[in-house]
Amino acid sequence: MPTPALLLDRAALDRNIAAMAAFAEAQGVELRPHAKTHKSAEIARRQIDAGAVGICCAKLGEAEALAEGGVADIHLTSPVVAPGAIARLAALHARIALSVVVDHPGNARALGAIDGLTVFIDVDPGSHRTGVTSPEAAVDLAEAIAATGSLRLGGVQYYCGSHQHIAGLAERRAAIEERTDYLRTVLDALRSAGFLIPIVTGGGTGTFAIDAALGVFTELQVGSYIFLDREYRDCELAGPRFEPALFVDATVVSANTPGMVTIDAGLKAFATDAGVPAVLDGAPLDSRYAFTGDEHGALNGAGLPGLGARVTLMPPHCDPTVNLYDRYYVLEGDSVTGTWPVTARGRST
Repeated sequence: MPTPALLLDRAALDRNIAAMAAFAEAQGVELRPHAKTHKSAEIARRQIDAGAVGICCAKLGEAEALAEGGVADIHLTSPVVAPGAIARLAALHARIALSVVVDHPGNARALGAIDGLTVFIDVDPGSHRTGVTSPEAAVDLAEAIAATGSLRLGGVQYYCGSHQHIAGLAERRAAIEERTDYLRTVLDALRSAGFLIPIVTGGGTGTFAIDAALGVFTELQVGSYIFLDREYRDCELAGPRFEPALFVDATVVSANTPGMVTIDAGLKAFATDAGVPAVLDGAPLDSRYAFTGDEHGALNGAGLPGLGARVTLMPPHCDPTVNLYDRYYVLEGDSVTGTWPVTARGRST
């Protein structure tokens, strides 16, 4: 197996999928996992087989790729605005069960050309990335959706992305409780204006148990739980326990400097937005990784492995790391038994 290589422990993956599915069933909420994490038709099908109602995709290109891979129920969590993209959305809507968020009346009017399309009002949780920014704006948008005569209001989407990695559970819970109180004001305004909101979708791996306990969400958009990257490992999570399932194997390619070796996994092997990967095997666990270039990284410490040794690392942030690779090498125990394609790799349009 060439390195750097993206490894997937199939048994750990399946246990994580089963644990989240059992949690959702026990809590009486639907599960719609976010495929931006894995970009894999194979993994999406496993999640649906375990009880998920469908999946989420962040981008239209991801949804197209996974639909080609046999996934038939997809929710798009980002607005689709450009005319060419709306034409592609219409074509995909004709093939599968599809829904998409909208956060502006002008976008609703443009999407109105797609008869029967289900849309969700995206609510800004305070990050100002996307979403309506007040209860009044939500009502105005719902009225614009109704005025099209062609769109169906499926519900509301609410994703507190900046809250997912608050390290302390108590602090994260307090922040989500406050943001959920705001969401209730939006829902109350919509319902008072006469709009039915059958689905409230959102949440994530850092907050799913808190969200379920608060009883507002009807559907959870969890993603990273299937892999448990280093960023989430470092958080105090509530709910079922998940286990690492995604790894990067690298090889020591230079060992000439005392207290340091160079491995063949650098900026092109890991996403860099969440810090550095953690060593899991093949070198002392307290070895310190540092990026040293596009192709290389350094391990610093004592007792380091020699030239040609294999080292296993935990990605810092799984979603953008996966997008760097064409395939998963699937582990069964200690053996690689096959590969799964990263179906939607690079499909960001």
